[in-house]
Amino acid sequence: MLFKRLKKFDPEKEKALRDEINANGGLEKGDMFAMVTSALLVFLPAALLALGVIVLLAYLLF
Repeated sequence: MLFKRLKKFDPEKEKALRDEINANGGLEKGDMFAMVTSALLVFLPAALLALGVIVLLAYLLF
């Protein structure tokens, strides 16, 4: 079911997206740092919560 929702990789669409980004001025110097930081702020709490649930279940079982 998950694989039906994923879109196939299309090199033409990737090239069009890269061209559009470059046409609008491209990426700035600090953009990669901002993207990595925001990804950590989004995914790290969820990962820590999932890990906490797993540890709690292990603690209760043993």
